[in-house]
Amino acid sequence: MTAIQILIDGFAISALYALGATGFTLIFGVSGVLNLSHGALMVTAAVVAWAASSEFGLGSYAGAAAGIVVCTGLTLATYGVVVRPIDKSRAIPPEEKEIFILTGTLLWGIMIQEFIAYLFTSNAKTVMPIVEGVVTIAGVRTPWNQVFTALVCWATIGLLWLLVNRTRTGKVLLAASMNPRGVTLLGFELSRIYVAIWLIYGVLAGIAGVLLGQFLGVSSYSVGPLTASAFSIVVLGGLGSVSGSLIAAYVVGYLETLTAYLVSPAYRTIPALLLLVAVMYVRPQGLLGRR
Repeated sequence: MTAIQILIDGFAISALYALGATGFTLIFGVSGVLNLSHGALMVTAAVVAWAASSEFGLGSYAGAAAGIVVCTGLTLATYGVVVRPIDKSRAIPPEEKEIFILTGTLLWGIMIQEFIAYLFTSNAKTVMPIVEGVVTIAGVRTPWNQVFTALVCWATIGLLWLLVNRTRTGKVLLAASMNPRGVTLLGFELSRIYVAIWLIYGVLAGIAGVLLGQFLGVSSYSVGPLTASAFSIVVLGGLGSVSGSLIAAYVVGYLETLTAYLVSPAYRTIPALLLLVAVMYVRPQGLLGRR
């Protein structure tokens, strides 16, 4: 395996991680929630896309759309069924709600994982690629779908940047992340803002999940590693820092790619977790997080 091949593969998987981690970071930045069902949502998108395109014969485009729609709906259900009831509960002390939400989203993710395994077994599923064929990059034959994956991820991140920085809705979301009380004083309802940010997050996770299913394939066993990778990325980058998450996504992506090629795919997430532990000791706020 050449260094060029590792660079190409690492770039594609890092772009996927960057897209997923961006949504993960937005959720924390605006609503203060670390969603531990993240991996389950991505796997759901991939499995639904696989089932729609391969089992029901709807084709790759319709399958991808179905995966994104179902993931988005399930993401909104995560907020409405798990996060919001805990956040609004008067029986739970305010200082304990964060740990309850962490536990609730973790259990929700496990439930989704087991439901996927029950319906579709735990065998790996590969989503029908949208783009077929190969292209030669620096002498290395690379599937077009891999190039397509990286392009779509960065195009989506670019559109998100435009939404946040160039639209009224995006500016309200930014304001909510900085001063939620101030936003409410201006007449905006936080509940609607939270629904909007979870909706955006669901679309991002859905796109990332479908592309991951086309690139590597997924199974119910992918839920834990995907959540662990996302958590490592947002902590390494700095909680709430989108730019930090983008940088950390490439650090984690290339670490996992090197480990998979040089050691074993079974150990691909371990170096990133070890790096996470080291960073938490040396720089707890992450690469670009605030002290």
